[in-house]
Amino acid sequence: MDFGLLGGVRARVGGADLDIGHTRRRGVLAALLLEAGRPVPAERLVDRVWGDRPPLRAKETLYGYVSKLRSAGIDIRRRPGGYLLETDRIDLVEFRALAKRARTAPDDQAAELYDRALRLWRGEVLDGLDSPWFAQVRESLQAERAAVELDRNDVAIRLGDHAALLPALRDATQAHPLDERLAGQLMLALHRSGRSSEALRHYDALRRTLADELGTDPGTPLQDLYLRLLGQQAPPETTKAVPRQLPAPQRWFTGREKEIADLTEPSSTVVITAIGGAGGIGKTALALHWAHQHADEFPDGQLYVNLRGFDPVGDPVTPQNALRGFLEALGVGDPPADLDAQAALYRSLVADKRMLVVLDNARDTTQVTPLLPGGAHCTVLITSRLQLLGLLTAHGARSVVLDVLDEHESRAFLVSRLGAERVEAEPDVTRELLELCGGLPLALSIIAARAVTQPDLPLSALTEELKDQRLDALDDLSADLRTVFACSLRVLSPEAEELFGLIGLTSAPDLSLKAITALTGRADTRRLLRELEAAHLVQQHRVGRYRMHDLVRLYAAEVGPAHADANLKAFIGYFAATAHNGDRLIEPHRPPITPPDGDPAPLADVTAAMDWFDAEHESLLAAQRLAGAHRWHDVAWHLAWALTNYHLRRGHAAEDIEVWGAALVAADALQDRFKQVSAHKFLGMALADVGRYDEGDHHLRRSLELVEDDYGKAAAHRAMAWAMERRGDVAGALEHAQAQLELFRALDIPVRVAEALNDVGFRMARLGDYVRAEEHCREALALSGELGHVEGEAATSDSLGYIAHHHGRDADAVEHYRHALKLYRQLDNSYEEASVLRHFGDVLAAVGRHDEARDARQRALTLFRAQGRVEDADEVLALLA
Repeated sequence: MDFGLLGGVRARVGGADLDIGHTRRRGVLAALLLEAGRPVPAERLVDRVWGDRPPLRAKETLYGYVSKLRSAGIDIRRRPGGYLLETDRIDLVEFRALAKRARTAPDDQAAELYDRALRLWRGEVLDGLDSPWFAQVRESLQAERAAVELDRNDVAIRLGDHAALLPALRDATQAHPLDERLAGQLMLALHRSGRSSEALRHYDALRRTLADELGTDPGTPLQDLYLRLLGQQAPPETTKAVPRQLPAPQRWFTGREKEIADLTEPSSTVVITAIGGAGGIGKTALALHWAHQHADEFPDGQLYVNLRGFDPVGDPVTPQNALRGFLEALGVGDPPADLDAQAALYRSLVADKRMLVVLDNARDTTQVTPLLPGGAHCTVLITSRLQLLGLLTAHGARSVVLDVLDEHESRAFLVSRLGAERVEAEPDVTRELLELCGGLPLALSIIAARAVTQPDLPLSALTEELKDQRLDALDDLSADLRTVFACSLRVLSPEAEELFGLIGLTSAPDLSLKAITALTGRADTRRLLRELEAAHLVQQHRVGRYRMHDLVRLYAAEVGPAHADANLKAFIGYFAATAHNGDRLIEPHRPPITPPDGDPAPLADVTAAMDWFDAEHESLLAAQRLAGAHRWHDVAWHLAWALTNYHLRRGHAAEDIEVWGAALVAADALQDRFKQVSAHKFLGMALADVGRYDEGDHHLRRSLELVEDDYGKAAAHRAMAWAMERRGDVAGALEHAQAQLELFRALDIPVRVAEALNDVGFRMARLGDYVRAEEHCREALALSGELGHVEGEAATSDSLGYIAHHHGRDADAVEHYRHALKLYRQLDNSYEEASVLRHFGDVLAAVGRHDEARDARQRALTLFRAQGRVEDADEVLALLA
């Protein structure tokens, strides 16, 4: 299968295009192809395909699109880090490979390679894809193509094809009038075509345009070409060039007043300042900011070298190579090869000069010692991940250690990037955002970049995203970020580095100390976490809970240990075993199943269980995805089973669809009838809960077809009754509820009989048979009370409130609903609490207590929205209007 991005997105087999669907589906395919070979999280795909306007159920929509692409034959796989499409049969990959070969080939071969590369472009790259991310990618790829076209032009001119190239060069210079390289190619082609005067006129026009629009002159290469066309040579230099090697400073640098003051040394002696700090803390930014502020104090020049002391992909720069670069900048044409000779010559050349030397990203004292000047008028700034004690002791260096930015400096940074109006428009949100960033310049930079690229997005949305650790990488910064993270790894012990990778492999956004200890199996896990904290690779954002930034976690997964199955099984086992015990506390009447292997956390009661599920919910979902990716089917199914009652109490229907969809895959792989029945049943209920009735009905009927025992049949009828009622078929729901009641009576299971009586009674009430409905519900209430079945008592009180209200006894209805609310809050069941609040509001309005009714409906609306119950929320909102 071949894929195309350099035009409309396409997939082809044997020269024939596959039907890959509409624009958004093509967008999903394109986003995966652009990351070919790397897993892409679902959140990132949603952001890239839809930008700031995702659909209501974005993840579910995305899952559907991926499924359709798979059905078309595209091998998209699910991995711990997200969706993965592995292929190099992409026209963009071929384009880059051809261009790379052309740059090192002889001109006659290079011309053909460049032409082959450019012929791959079928039109506008990523044609039709309209999200902000695709717009940025499109701009980057168009710039990449333009660079290849310029390289091809150089080759064509050298081969003597200048005349044929002239029309294209004219069109290109009209489209890009300030491109000096393009202007030079046109001038050279004109000159070689015997039209030198026209070439000189083009230069003169460009020179005037640059002066008028930018206030600058053409660069040295274009000036030199102009002089050659005039038959002159560039004037020889009368003085040696003064080195000005400082990179540009950060435009939005803010704060650091104390550190800047610490860097300033009024004496004339050599000042060696080791600027320490974690990766991403802003060492280089501070050094360059100070250097540019004080550049006028060093009239003999500024030298700069990135020593790459902690570079993850290359070796540190040797002192010999660094010195060679310095000597060449100082005008030495053929520096000596010996290190001592180089250092001696370097010290001699700068002995009486006032120079600034910036040694960035130093590995150790040995690397920088030969680069220290011997004169008394030079200043040296050294940045390093380490403290460089050798410099402090042997050379009298002063140390300026960077900490995180304080709240005032962090706010000033955001204001410099986003403007005061946007930052001050949401003061509480901004304060929370700064707290979440923890003053780390890297985190602030990422947040600011996201806000700049999405100017209509409120900062509150970014705050929520950061709290959930769902920030995506800024693609044009990814390489730089990897370098920063790799630098931090260089200072870790092997054990801490392994832990860093293991946390990345879990893909969990937030983990407790207990979970991480289960992952490592080490007694010294807390010590290793402190090591990672010191390197700013994890953040203890709440006591005992640790998280990684999404970008850090993706990098951690890339460098995770290759053989980690035992660690990951223990990690998943901890969640499965604790969730199993928590579920038994929440629903003690559920049929027991064999507990999973694992070392569970202790849970004292229902409240502790719900608190644990609340805290660990995202991690539990990540654990199940991890189990599914490794084909550990039994525990993947078990996690879904253990999450179901928690999901019901919290209204997490969308998450229930996800976990039971994965559990069904696991059950089918295991060929376990009980697990298949359960998966179809709970998946069907969850689908019905979000309004996907036909899909839900399919799974519920499949559950009935597969079930063999009477208990399972009764449970399947109960699920069918619930789904049919959601769909509006109350009569059909009553039939299934009665079948459920009959089976549970025959089985003589009092708890289930009580629940079935209430189910039958409520459906009778919905159909207007209030007398028989109340008989069933009164029997259910008495039985639940005898059994101490609080959940059943709460549900039946809700039903009796409905019956009383519709039977004209509103005072009774108020008391029934008030009792149901009390019990559901006691159970921490916010899903049913929302439903009761809605009914309670109707009754309160009927008895004229309108303020209380509005309050009940408003609280119901808040819960409905939090639970994603759109139809319920819309109905309540209409009542509040």
